[in-house]
Amino acid sequence: MAERDRRTARDLRRGNRARVLRRLYFDGPLSRQELGPATGLSSGSISNVVAELAAERLLEEAGIVDSDGGRPRTLLRVAPGGALLIGIDIGETRVRVELFDLSLTELARTERLLAQHGHDVERIVAHVRTGVAHVLRDAGADPRQLLGIGVGVPGIVERDGPRGAVVHGQTLGWTAVPFEQLLRAAVDVPGEVPFFIDNGAKTLGQAEMWFGGGRGTGTAAIALIGSGIGASVIHGGEGGTLDESRRGSALEWGHTTVQLRGRRCRCGSIGCLEAYAGAEAMRERWQEAGGPLPADADDETALAALLAAAFPPPGGPAPDPVAVSLLDETAECLGAAVADLINLFLPERVLLGGWAGLQLGPHLLPGIRRHAAEYALRHAAARATVEMGRLGPDAVTVGAATLPLSDFLARGGTRPLPPVADGGPPRRWASAPT
Repeated sequence: MAERDRRTARDLRRGNRARVLRRLYFDGPLSRQELGPATGLSSGSISNVVAELAAERLLEEAGIVDSDGGRPRTLLRVAPGGALLIGIDIGETRVRVELFDLSLTELARTERLLAQHGHDVERIVAHVRTGVAHVLRDAGADPRQLLGIGVGVPGIVERDGPRGAVVHGQTLGWTAVPFEQLLRAAVDVPGEVPFFIDNGAKTLGQAEMWFGGGRGTGTAAIALIGSGIGASVIHGGEGGTLDESRRGSALEWGHTTVQLRGRRCRCGSIGCLEAYAGAEAMRERWQEAGGPLPADADDETALAALLAAAFPPPGGPAPDPVAVSLLDETAECLGAAVADLINLFLPERVLLGGWAGLQLGPHLLPGIRRHAAEYALRHAAARATVEMGRLGPDAVTVGAATLPLSDFLARGGTRPLPPVADGGPPRRWASAPT
C-alpha cells in the first residue's frame, strides 16, 4: 500500500508539472498568480512546481508587470535554452534536418537532395546520420541536451513492435522497413535519446494546429501536397483551445479515388488523387501534353514552369491554354477531394501545405474552394473554411520536433536517463521529483 501511495504522489506531482509547463509553453509568459486559474492548482502547488522547474532550468523570469494596487508580478516562461530538439523531414525530394531550442527557434539546418538516388533506405539513413551530426556541430550543441529526435516519413507507420516504428511506404518501395531500429543503430547520439517517427502529413498537421492556421479550431484537416499527397486530421481541445495531448490521424488521402478508370497511380491503383494533383503526376501530365520541359526536369522545376505558362506576368505571353486546362482539372480534383475531407470529418478548417501546395495555392485556391463547395454537403461546407497553411516549407520539420516536445510536456518536464551501467535495458525517462 505504501508503494502504491508513493506512486500516486509521484504521478500527481508529474501531472501538476505538466499542467504548468503546458500553460506556460502555449500561453506564457504568465505570472504565478495567473497560473493558478489557468491550471486549476492551488497557490502552494504552483509555488512548489515553479521552484522545481526553475531549479531544473526549465523556467526563467520574463519580466515584471505592475499589479493593481499590489506588488509587481514576475512573469515566467519556459526557458528556450532548457533543452534541444531535432526535427527531420524525410520528404520525396530531400531530407531536411533542423535543430531547435525548446521554443522551437531554429539553431541549425541541413538538407540532402534525393533526386539522384531516390528513396534507398540505407542512403536515407546515412543522410539522417550525417545531417544530425552536422546540425549539432554547426550549433556547437551538446547532444546530451536532446529531448528527442522527431522524424516525419511518407507512408503508414506502425509502432510498439519489437523493432520500434516500422514504415510501410508503398509508393517509395518501402515494405515493413524497421526505420527506428535502423536509425538507432546509425545515428551518433546518446543511447537514452528517444526517436519519435510518424507520418509527415501528421507532423505537418500538428505544427499547423499548434502554431499555424489550425490554432484555435476544434478540428482541422491539413493537406500535404508535394510530389505525392497526404493529409491529417488534428483535433484541438475543448472550445478550440490547444491541447497537445490529443492525438490526430494520418490519412492516405492521396490514394482516394477521384476518377473511375482514371490514370494509373504510382501506388498501382487507378484514378487516385495523387495521379492528378501530386507534383510528380503533374510533371508527367505536362510532358504528355507537350509542355516545354527537359526530359530530366525534376518535380519542382516542372511545377514552376507549368505555373509560369498558365499564369504569365503582366505584359508577358498569353497564358498557355493546355497549362490552364491542366491546372483547372487539378483544382477540381483537389476541390472534390477536399469535399470528401469536409463530409467525412466535419473540420472547421482545411489547410493546404507542402512545398507544391504552397506554390499551387495562391493560383488555385479560389477554384479549389468553389469546387469543394459544389461537391460537399451544404451544411458541412458552410462551417468549414479552406485556407493556406501558415508555416511555410519547414512545417514538417517543425511538426516532427513537436513529437518529442509533446512527450516532454506530457511527462511534466522529465528527461531521459543514462543507460543502466551493467548492460541492462536503458531507463527511458527520469521520474518527476517526489
